[in-house]
Amino acid sequence: MSCLSISELTTYRWTFEEDVRNYLAAGVNHMGVWREKLSDFGEARGIELLRDHGMQVSNLFWAGGFTGSDGSSYRENVNDAIDAIRLAAELEADCLLVYGGAQGGHIVSHAQKLIHDALVELAPCARKHNVVLAVEPMHVACASGWTLLNELQQTLDLIDGVDDQFVKLAFDCYHLGHEPGMLDRLAKIADRIGIVQLGDARKPPGEEQDRCPLGEGQLPIREMVDILHRSGYRGHFEIELVGQEIEICQYDDLLRHSIEAFEGYAAALT
Repeated sequence: MSCLSISELTTYRWTFEEDVRNYLAAGVNHMGVWREKLSDFGEARGIELLRDHGMQVSNLFWAGGFTGSDGSSYRENVNDAIDAIRLAAELEADCLLVYGGAQGGHIVSHAQKLIHDALVELAPCARKHNVVLAVEPMHVACASGWTLLNELQQTLDLIDGVDDQFVKLAFDCYHLGHEPGMLDRLAKIADRIGIVQLGDARKPPGEEQDRCPLGEGQLPIREMVDILHRSGYRGHFEIELVGQEIEICQYDDLLRHSIEAFEGYAAALT
């Protein structure tokens, strides 16, 4: 079975060190590292802590904003992404999550070109450091400020245009699981996915992400995991849970519930 990982976004209130120690205590030795938490702890100290405890890194979160919608320039954000690739390599992370940037003041075609050009420029660096750039689309309702990539096909077309094996898709069940016919498409794109993020929902996304514990929402998470695994996907399945319902959870209970849910999905594949 592909590896289970936990994103540090899931345990927002814990520190980097608390995340490492508590994930391991829960029996999970893969994690998605949040640059902000790692920076607060200290990059060198953090890398040493991970290695001392045998914690492996599924991905580094995040780089992007190439459209300048965050107020930084295209060049500043490309240079930041290069730094992030190098850091991901030091962490021995499988991939770097990439959010292209919102439309901002550009026409859509120009904003898309900026994202395309950035990925083309970054791909050789990613290849050199053996770090996949995992481009994540987000549901249009909550993508504001993050990315103008809102649909699966739109994102695949962008990736096709870059045409590099180190540029893949970050498939977030919360954002893409609502698309009509998604289950029928998954088998065909399994080899183009760099990481799968698991997040359930009781209703379609709104302005703020509002995920719920795995198995308690309306998304066919079990079916998506099953199709991806049977189609040859062997990357990480990463638990990423954020939102009002998650904020009030006790993290120890949330981790236990999430791990049990995933083990149930995995058991169905044996």
